[in-house]
Amino acid sequence: MTPPSELELLPHVGKWLVLAVLVALLAGSASALFLVMLDWATQTREAHRWLLWLLPVAGFIVGWVYLRIGQGVEAGNNLLLDEIHDPQKTVPLRMAPLILLSTVISHLFGASVGREGTAVQMGGALADQLTHWFRLQPTDRRILLMAGISAGFASVFGTPLAGAVFGLEVLMLGRMRYDALWPCFVAAIVADQVTTLWGVHHTHYSAGMIPAVSAWTLGAVLVAGVAFGLAGRVFARANHALSGFMKQHIAYAPLRPMIGGIVLAAVVWGTGAWRYVGLGLPVIVESLSQPVPAWDFAAKMALTVASLGTGFKGGEVTPLFFIGSTLGNALAPLLQAPLGLMAALGFVAVFAGAANTPLACTLMAMELFGSSIGVYAALACVVSYLFSGHAGIYRAQRIGQAKHQVTPPPA
Repeated sequence: MTPPSELELLPHVGKWLVLAVLVALLAGSASALFLVMLDWATQTREAHRWLLWLLPVAGFIVGWVYLRIGQGVEAGNNLLLDEIHDPQKTVPLRMAPLILLSTVISHLFGASVGREGTAVQMGGALADQLTHWFRLQPTDRRILLMAGISAGFASVFGTPLAGAVFGLEVLMLGRMRYDALWPCFVAAIVADQVTTLWGVHHTHYSAGMIPAVSAWTLGAVLVAGVAFGLAGRVFARANHALSGFMKQHIAYAPLRPMIGGIVLAAVVWGTGAWRYVGLGLPVIVESLSQPVPAWDFAAKMALTVASLGTGFKGGEVTPLFFIGSTLGNALAPLLQAPLGLMAALGFVAVFAGAANTPLACTLMAMELFGSSIGVYAALACVVSYLFSGHAGIYRAQRIGQAKHQVTPPPA
């Protein structure tokens, strides 16, 4: 096949420039609204901690709403991935307001959930509405959904490069769709700018001075990468296991988050574990500069699995940042490595292993902590990816190529 000339490419580039900018305007604005609402929910919860006791009621209401009108979109991120792999029908627009409101409710009443899933689902659902408006074919629709995922991720975290690559990388292990490079990068970069133009600012993270590359530090990062990958693997498996257990033993869906809410409220109130509810951004910032309790990562993992596994809505990524940064903080003195460096690497590498997205997470590290962390981040994220197994937090993620080439045993 003869490749198209530069002039023949212009309509293609122009078409996807327009579509990607439209996706970015929708996703970036939705993320801005979401982040403002999330900040309000967090401040309100901290000012009125008695709201925690309403968590079971909130869980029941959200579960009931999804049972009545949200069953078609309850799969969330997995629905978007499935539609990219095998396009069937347009993602219902109601996915966006349902996940927005249910995530804010989760945070308002004290569930331990994140925000990435919400932004990605809003970005994907809003982007897919353009399918009808522009009468797009299935191939173009796949790319449009990928651009929506990239725009949502980039705008909620303020990491346009990581967001663009995340939309390309998350679909399938070992394979990337390079035909979507242009739309995903445009959508991610513009969406991040749109969120900023709305006056929304992201948390600033600092890992301190990044040391020069040395054999000792590289060895420490290698060992830590294994731990990060295993942590991501445990998180993903525990989350899927609890979700499956709840669905098997509790047929009526609204009762699952209600029961989970009762347990979570009792544990948090009884033990004073307030640092593990919501996003936990103050703890993440703290872990980058000073020692934190060694059990922080395990406590956050337990509460997040209990929240997501019983049916509360939100995302996994920010809790994984928390788990990773506090695990890296705990490992730093054992490996005789800089605390800030190890916490920053855990921040991105546990997520890299759990989501099977090492390239996006390497870029995220460089966007958040500076380019000098690049070599360490790449090593930590790749090792974490290798040791996290093939089943990550997204069930609809497919295996394009296995992570390891295992030599078959001799006959």
